[in-house]
Amino acid sequence: MAAVRTSLEDLNARIIACKRCPRLRTYCAEVARVRRRAYLDCEYWGKPVPSFGDTKARVLTLGLAPGAHGSNRTGRIFTGDGSGYFFYPVLHEAGFASQAMAVSRDDGMKLTDLWISAVVRCAPPANKPTPEEQHKCAPFLDEEIALLKNLRVVVCLGKIAFDGFLVHARRTGQITSRARMNFAHGAEYTLPNGMKLMASYHPSLQNTNTGKLTREMLLEVFKRARKLAGLS
Repeated sequence: MAAVRTSLEDLNARIIACKRCPRLRTYCAEVARVRRRAYLDCEYWGKPVPSFGDTKARVLTLGLAPGAHGSNRTGRIFTGDGSGYFFYPVLHEAGFASQAMAVSRDDGMKLTDLWISAVVRCAPPANKPTPEEQHKCAPFLDEEIALLKNLRVVVCLGKIAFDGFLVHARRTGQITSRARMNFAHGAEYTLPNGMKLMASYHPSLQNTNTGKLTREMLLEVFKRARKLAGLS
């Protein structure tokens, strides 16, 4: 496990500067150079995307990776694409986000009692990071969770995030086995240290447009996370 540095701000600065995965860095830079037609006038971020939220958070939300034309464009996680347009209104209604719309790093969004992160910090081709890329990014998650001193609940969006957190938990000695800890929407588990682990389908367009994940389903997860975290 990487040595814990001074702050989450310091960690985010090192995430932004990371060059551990040449394939991902090349892809993100090329997407930023070419751009999508709808965003030709936008200046893309094109770098690893830092985490975002309340440094005193009791709840951590863990996603897969930035979207090529969402976070890789805006520079803020779950911001500027279909997943974010579905996700932040739910966080707002659940009392974690100051506003429903998330469009840029400068839109005034504030989170309370919530920190949002991902198992991979660069947008991967076809939304599929390799196991090696996930492994190279993993020390950031170890350090991040160690710095979230008030953390009580982890909500994993999608199976890759769920598996990534369990790998973290084994790597850091929080669990010795993941037996009987299976991904399913709405699943809840209690780790030996008392941490609550929750699972949800990812708010991707593939899931939300087909009705596999509805607003009510995701809202229920975050309302439950509030309760488990001891938030009013």
